[in-house]
Amino acid sequence: MSHTVTVMTRVGCDHCVQAEADVRRICDELGVNWSAEDVDTDPELRAEYGDRVPVILVDGREHGYWKVEEPRLRAALAR
Repeated sequence: MSHTVTVMTRVGCDHCVQAEADVRRICDELGVNWSAEDVDTDPELRAEYGDRVPVILVDGREHGYWKVEEPRLRAALAR
């Protein structure tokens, strides 16, 4: 199964920078497509995710927030 990962992020967020680096490394290793989206570009995204960034989405569903739990993310991407 092909997965996609999205990191909901914002400019100036150090935790977001780390989460993007972790997701990039893991996804690149596994050949999984990923992207980052700035929650502050859309009022709905800011309302939904703004107080918890970074938020990690796997296939459009919330997987976790504040940090990447590597073993858990790898397990989700292996399914």
